[in-house]
Amino acid sequence: MKRVLVDAGPIVAIFSPADHYHALCVSALSGLPSRLLSCWPVIAEATWLLRPSQGAIRLLLNSIATGFIDVLPLANAEAVPIGKILDKYGTLRPQLADAALVYLASRESIDTVFTLDRRGFSLYRSARNRPFNVVPGPL
Repeated sequence: MKRVLVDAGPIVAIFSPADHYHALCVSALSGLPSRLLSCWPVIAEATWLLRPSQGAIRLLLNSIATGFIDVLPLANAEAVPIGKILDKYGTLRPQLADAALVYLASRESIDTVFTLDRRGFSLYRSARNRPFNVVPGPL
C-alpha cells in the first residue's frame, strides 16, 4: 500500500469543520491509506494552528493514539540533515515541519505528501531529486 506523509494544513482542515479546506481534505482521505504518516514538528504546528479549539486538539491527539496518524520518530542525529534541508531551501523560508517531512520522505522512500502547501512541495525534492506527488490535486 502507498504510504503518505501528511502536513499540518490538511490536519487542521480535517479537525476543524469551519476551515476553508475541510471538505476538500476530508474528501481526499477516501483515496489515501487508512494510516497517514507524520512527525512531531508537524503535529506541533497543527496544534498551534488549532489552539482556538481545545476539542479539535484533543481529537487530533486521539487520532494519533488510535493510529489514524502514525508519528514517525526522529532521532537526535537527524537534526543535522534536517538543518541541511532548511539551508538548501532557505530562499523559500521553509518551516521546520516542512524540512522534517522532506527528510522523512527521503529516509522512508515516500513520494506522496498530503499538503495544502503546493508552492513549497512543488519545489522541494526527494533525495533522489524527484518531485513529490501532492494530494489533494489542484486547489
